[in-house]
Amino acid sequence: MANKLLSEMGLPNSIANIFAARNLITAKDVFSLTEFELMELLDVDLAVVTSAVAHISEITCPPYQTALSLLEQRGQNENMAGHLPTSLKGLDNALCGGIPFGVVTELVGPAGIGKTQFCLKLSLLASLPSSYGGLDGSVIYIDTESKFSSRRMIEIGFNSFPEVFQTEGMAQEMAGRILVLRPTSLSEFTDSLQKIKVSLFQHGVKLLIIDSMAALLSGEGVQGPQRQHSLGWHISFIKSVAEFSRIPVVVTNQVRSQSRDGTSHYSFQEQSRGESPEAATKHDSHLVAALGIHWAHAVSIRLIFESRSGQRFIKLAKSPVSPPLAFPFNITSSGISLLNDDGVEMPGPEIHSISCQGMI
Repeated sequence: MANKLLSEMGLPNSIANIFAARNLITAKDVFSLTEFELMELLDVDLAVVTSAVAHISEITCPPYQTALSLLEQRGQNENMAGHLPTSLKGLDNALCGGIPFGVVTELVGPAGIGKTQFCLKLSLLASLPSSYGGLDGSVIYIDTESKFSSRRMIEIGFNSFPEVFQTEGMAQEMAGRILVLRPTSLSEFTDSLQKIKVSLFQHGVKLLIIDSMAALLSGEGVQGPQRQHSLGWHISFIKSVAEFSRIPVVVTNQVRSQSRDGTSHYSFQEQSRGESPEAATKHDSHLVAALGIHWAHAVSIRLIFESRSGQRFIKLAKSPVSPPLAFPFNITSSGISLLNDDGVEMPGPEIHSISCQGMI
């Protein structure tokens, strides 16, 4: 609003012409000077300056809103946007309906913890007919680590929705709605993103999944300012896709530990060398999300997947609508299953920590 043109503010011609003659073009130009500096520059008295600044301030500053009006506005936006239910009752209740449309939801955790299982189930739910609670649409699944398994997805479908998948031809129809892309480099991934924005409406896409961003960046060896620039562009573009299309966008993020010499070690790299996910913690006393703080600020929802003493948890670490909660879960033939729907409230730094102790 500070860049709003003074010529569009309905100022009296007498003062508007003086502003223009002194090369004061925007509200920011005026606000950067004191009233006495404006008096000297414009060669007018204090009453004229005060009146002009008050007029510019009234037009430039957004009107105040009450807490009640903000609450009502958020409710209207949520009704317009909607949610993709996860079929996990406790998590859906905490998120006021499920994964929200129009924003980026992040799943972060060590390799093998269950992030891809969660994504497979979401893919099914988005493509499920609306009569069964689904979104009845297509899914774009960007699989950067070749972890997408059609066989596992169909297994989850048969065990979760037997009445749907036992119908002749339904399994093939559901699988045909999920479009899998496997970019092998960051440049291919970037090209895929740009094409996706165009095809979202053409294919009736109701969900975009990126599994995962961290693998692409680490695979390219992008570090330092170049990494931040590349990540910043991708953050902005992915958020714009979510806002433009009003669909849920889910992105998985890996974890890393920092060794004493300052190098990063990623959990999926340890696993590819035959080490357990827990081995990554030997480099440091704790794990952190691989994509860093700028990425963390960009996402609206953060779900942390972790394991403590052999028990897996989903932690709702960031949400504008929920307190910080942790839900214990198991992975079954029908996908992820919560052990209870109440969750445990977990205030303080513990909600943001990431553990892979005794993961089985």
